[in-house]
Formats: sequence, C-alpha cells, structure tokens
Amino acid sequence: MLDQPPHAGTPACRRPRGAHRMKALRLPLQRAEVEALTVGDLVTVSGTVTMSIGLPTHQRMVDHLDRGEPLPVDLQDGAFFHLSCFNRERADGEGHEALYLNPTTSTRYSPYMPRLIEGAGLRLVGGKGGLDDASVQALQRQGCVYLSFLGGGSTLLSQAIRRVVAVHWTDYIAQFRLLTLEVEDLGPATVAIDAHGRSVYADLRQQAEQRLQALRAAGA
Repeated sequence: MLDQPPHAGTPACRRPRGAHRMKALRLPLQRAEVEALTVGDLVTVSGTVTMSIGLPTHQRMVDHLDRGEPLPVDLQDGAFFHLSCFNRERADGEGHEALYLNPTTSTRYSPYMPRLIEGAGLRLVGGKGGLDDASVQALQRQGCVYLSFLGGGSTLLSQAIRRVVAVHWTDYIAQFRLLTLEVEDLGPATVAIDAHGRSVYADLRQQAEQRLQALRAAGA
C-alpha cells in the first residue's frame, strides 16, 4: 500500500517565509554545497542514489562498517534514501528495472542512521517523518542534510528514474535490497533537517508545546 499524502502543514509541503527557489543538486556533493542548504529549501536531486526500506538491510550495512568491510556500493559524498522501490529482472534478461519510488517513514531507522551517515560519508539522506536527535547531531558532524519527500507522491517521484545502476543483496525481497538508481531531478524534496542542526520537526514540536501551554493557561 502506498503511503498516504501528508496534510498541508507537514514538512514535505511546508515552505517557511523567505525560503529560496528550487535548487538542483547533482551528486556527488561537497560539504560546502550541503552546508549552504537551509531548512525550507526545495531541492531536486540528480545522479546516482542508493535506497532501501529494510531494517535488516540497515543492520547489514552497519555490520559491514563495524567490521571495517566496504559496502557493496560507495556512498562517499552520496545519497541514501528511505524510498520503497519494486525492482525486478528485465524480461530481456538485460539487468533490472525499477517500477516505482515512494518514501517511507525514516524514524524507525534512527538507531542505524548516525553510524551510516558518518561511516559511509553521506551528504544526503531522506524519506519522510525525520530522524532522532542523535541522527541530527551526526548530520552536523558529517555535513549532511535530511530531505523530506512528498508522501503519496509516487507518480511524481518515479518520473525521475533513468536506469538501475546496481542491485545488491538480492537474497532480500525487492524493497529491502540495496538498490542504486540513476535519477534526474528527483523531487521536489524539502530540506527538513540541515547540516547546522536546524530541524523543521523540532520547530513544529516547539510550536505545538507553546500552543498547548497557551491553551492550558487560557483554561486555568
């Protein structure tokens, strides 16, 4: 089942006052390029991106890093996204094809992300729903940002697929494999956590807490 689209006030749709025009990012990225991004920026991503929604896949990646073994794909200065994708062998036997892209919630991967962000040298991560405070700190140390993709935006996001570059760990189901695609103008996505520790999710929590306190005070 495809994830449902967010309400208008969620991070994927929220564009703060004064936000910049759409920025086109092309991988690989240098730290300075990433640090120039700020919360609320709208971006598209082009180049090779790697993805998986498998919890076992994340554990396997961390295990590789902890043992000092290289990952099957070089993610240095690259992107790793929580995007679901059904991929299969082509009918003509010439490699694989990817049928769709759709973001899934990143929060359940938070225990793995600090190790992956820094250990793999990532510049972009993303999905929807954000990451925990430990991951935000890892983003700052590494010079990496979290992108929020539109939930339910599969049709739009899938238009960015150009070809399957590589499929690793095919012992998993399709969506859990470590999949690398070439994409062009993947997005739009919102910079929801930047490389300086600013987070739209933290802002929303603070606003909600302030509103709750005001309501309690009014009812006292």
